[in-house]
Amino acid sequence: MFALLLQSVWDWLLTHDALLSSPFFPVLFSLGTYLLFCLPYVALDLLSPHVELIRRYKIQQRSHVPWEVMWSCLVHSLYNHVMFIFPLTVLNWYWRKVSLPAEAPHPLKVAHDLLACLLLFDFQYFVWHMLHHKVPWLYRTFHKVHHKYTSTFVLSTEYSGVWETLSLGFFAAINPLLLGCHPLTELLFFVLNIGLSVEDHCGYDFSWAMHRLVPFGLFGGATHHDLHHLKFKSNYAPYFTHWDRLFGTLHED
Repeated sequence: MFALLLQSVWDWLLTHDALLSSPFFPVLFSLGTYLLFCLPYVALDLLSPHVELIRRYKIQQRSHVPWEVMWSCLVHSLYNHVMFIFPLTVLNWYWRKVSLPAEAPHPLKVAHDLLACLLLFDFQYFVWHMLHHKVPWLYRTFHKVHHKYTSTFVLSTEYSGVWETLSLGFFAAINPLLLGCHPLTELLFFVLNIGLSVEDHCGYDFSWAMHRLVPFGLFGGATHHDLHHLKFKSNYAPYFTHWDRLFGTLHED
């Protein structure tokens, strides 16, 4: 059943192979996916000062995000995409021609590769992130921009400097290639990675959040990352908690 569904989705995508092979597609896909994930949380941020039920789920309940701040973060993200991500995407398109196989991947192969990509990215981000906090020059020069806000909100997800945007984007882009993933799996990984990153920064702790669905405290989620912005010297991994446990940097207050 799942194999037939994946093949149907892939067959439909192949009818748009000109778009998939375009140098414009990766940046439009990532930006569009990011904005779609952000939109519901932007609405909640705008409504939260007026609706007590929404404020109840905010991690930092006294924080309020003005529209001017949200707009500033959105413009910053669009600027990074247009000025830096798009030119590099075009260069990558010339370097690596897109190859689209006729068959979709097997569902078990998709699940395996998605988890592998996510775990590899989680490790890369943890090392990168910890270094950019432990080395003062790296923090001041590159990572300080992202820590402008001590209370997370959804449009702060991609509020970062050029080096941070490009280096973390590089990890996300190279991992499916290193692991030999199918192009459909690559697209699904981008969606999953962007969605989890957005949830990390959403500033809300809902009962259906990923960290509540994954058992045994294996997944940090929004509360984990909000504490990082608040406490600064803990919770460096973006998603899972095992690296922070191993290095003694996990904070669960």
